[in-house]
Amino acid sequence: MARDLDVKQWQAALVAACQYGEETHPRALVSQPGPRRARALLEGMLEDPAALVRQAAAWGLGELGGAASARRLEQQLPIEESRRDHDGASVVEAITQALGRIEESGSRATLVRRLRRLVPGRATLSEINPLARALWRRRHPDLVPSVREALDQLVLSELNSLRGLRLLLEKSPEELRTWAQDMSVPVKNKTEVLTVLEEEVPDAWVPTLSAFIATAEAIVDSAVSQDGEAAYFCERLLLLVLEQERILPRVEPEARSGLRTVARRLLAATSLNCSTRAASLLALIGYPEDAALLEVHRPAEPILARLFDEAAQVLRRIKGK
Repeated sequence: MARDLDVKQWQAALVAACQYGEETHPRALVSQPGPRRARALLEGMLEDPAALVRQAAAWGLGELGGAASARRLEQQLPIEESRRDHDGASVVEAITQALGRIEESGSRATLVRRLRRLVPGRATLSEINPLARALWRRRHPDLVPSVREALDQLVLSELNSLRGLRLLLEKSPEELRTWAQDMSVPVKNKTEVLTVLEEEVPDAWVPTLSAFIATAEAIVDSAVSQDGEAAYFCERLLLLVLEQERILPRVEPEARSGLRTVARRLLAATSLNCSTRAASLLALIGYPEDAALLEVHRPAEPILARLFDEAAQVLRRIKGK
């Protein structure tokens, strides 16, 4: 099959698959030619003038992994950085994400060098946040000094994932849980940690989520009435739980009950992100009686209304069993 591969068709299919953001199809495409030929094709794609092709190539090399992929991606980084345009920035982000997936010490070193190249006063959140998340995947205690140094130099006032990364690197899961339970800690700081955990919640960190859920319970009234920090915190918490399917079954029963309470309240939120994610979450953890509440807060917009309707139907089927 690899011998008869239509290269142009294969490349076009990989680019299209990567655009949709799901991994199963592009993963199958990368494996199709065999590792050696796939690497040669992907490295060739990194020289293509089209940014979407280079992004797909970066994703593919991240999937292949290994020291060779890490080295090739490191070579490409300064080339993309030097473009100083949107296309180059999009490929830098794809390379950053790919390096975060490569289990090779060299990939972590490359990410640290990228962090040190960020320019104080000019670094953007679109550069900082993906880099922080990739470094969390390649976490190691040796990262702490570099992250602290970057934060001192960049002097970031906006909500960002780099501060969240520093906290996660500095605190044990038990210390993080105590910190998250402290209601004197600003909600913004807790949100910064959640944005990093969205990338990956290691097993040892799963129990800490109960403290973040308790924070959501405490601030849910503010989250419902205004589209501010409280709403954004709840939005990120629900996104984390929804995107990482293995987490929900492992949430402690009391915290799970609190999460359902938060979701029920957020159906009435001013923030559509909060209300729609709350509906999706109730479809997973709600009770049949929540169906009526979904109907009460059903939005007028047809697509969003369908989401509420489908969640209510799921809960009614539970009652019928």
